Amino acid sequence: MPLQPKPPTEILSTVIANLGGRPITLGGLIASLAILVGTWLIARLLVTGVKRLRGRMAGGGASLYIVEKLGSYGVVVVGAGFALSTLGLDLSSLAVFAGALGVGVGLGLQGVVKEFVSGLVLIFDSVLKVGDYVELPGGEVRGLVAEIGPRATRIRNNDMVDVFVPNSKLIEERFVNWTMHGQTRRIHIPFSVAYGVDKAKVRDAVIAAARTVPFTLPDEGARRTQVWMVGFGDSALNFELLVWPTLEAVKRPAAMQAAYVWAIEDALRQAGIEVPFPQRDVRVRAVMGREGDAALAALGLKARPSEAAEGRKGTGGETPNDAARDLLESDEPKSGPAADTGQ
Repeated sequence: MPLQPKPPTEILSTVIANLGGRPITLGGLIASLAILVGTWLIARLLVTGVKRLRGRMAGGGASLYIVEKLGSYGVVVVGAGFALSTLGLDLSSLAVFAGALGVGVGLGLQGVVKEFVSGLVLIFDSVLKVGDYVELPGGEVRGLVAEIGPRATRIRNNDMVDVFVPNSKLIEERFVNWTMHGQTRRIHIPFSVAYGVDKAKVRDAVIAAARTVPFTLPDEGARRTQVWMVGFGDSALNFELLVWPTLEAVKRPAAMQAAYVWAIEDALRQAGIEVPFPQRDVRVRAVMGREGDAALAALGLKARPSEAAEGRKGTGGETPNDAARDLLESDEPKSGPAADTGQ
């Protein structure tokens, strides 16, 4: 007699394995796989929907990012539990298996668990959120925080290169958050001019140039555009432009600095202020038994007036410099140059 085909219900009831004294049927396996696929789809839809909603919110929606991550993790955990129950397993009977799994985690998966827990801490911590501009020690890694994942935080630099940093590194080691709580910062742009120039003229020209840069914030309270003279070089006076840019400009430091350097060079050239180049003075002590001015006269040269005398002309010294005014008008006591943490 020909074999009669089994009905579908009988096929689905076929036992394919036994786990912990529980029979695993083909139907239960198919249903469990369907639940896992459905769980994955729901988690993806949740993440996509929340991402779109965050993109429409100002500041990136940091609170919604927490909903996105915890929601997706919760859906996966609950779906996995339903899948195991549908498979016919008694979750309460998996205590021994869970203990063995805990030993495995302690021995071989401790790094993975450490990064996952560190990621949860970063999500709830206020010192770092998606959209912040951060810099790691050494300055080699800096960029926008694009995602805090279960294993690593993705940082995208301004060249659109993604750098993955282990979550624990951002908890255990020092890093700089340049845009924490959506605040901008003061930047320092160094430049130099030749000895003997009018310092007040340099200050006015550079401040005017900085204010023409579109992302420079207007002066308000302690946030002022300033020019400080910071030192004496071998062949130049060293200055710094101190300026407060917009938050978006802070997130692009290389382009921002290039824009200010360009504006400073234009301003100095238009004002007729010389940008110096390395030079050396040669002093002739004696020529054919003659010294000083007599030696120069023997060579057909004239003695130069002292640079100190030239530098005193047109200095505008009656106006106090911005650095002194900044210290005098500060509400907080300063004990020295190191007290200015903005530098």
